[in-house]
Amino acid sequence: MPSLPHVSGSEIVRALERLGFVVARQRGSHMVLRRGTAGCVVSNHREVKVGTLAGVLKQAGLTTEEFINALRS
Repeated sequence: MPSLPHVSGSEIVRALERLGFVVARQRGSHMVLRRGTAGCVVSNHREVKVGTLAGVLKQAGLTTEEFINALRS
């Protein structure tokens, strides 16, 4: 299992949008993304900690591999 990269909030949102998520709303630096019934909250910071990213992926129901592939494409 590959380790999670250090990425910004905007890079996370871009990768999630490639996987079919859409930004439902934003308040301050927190964006709520939805795909069907699955949703997640992403903080739009310059660098998101690895543990926070792991929580976002868990909320979204994604694996690390799926996220990294979407990040690279």
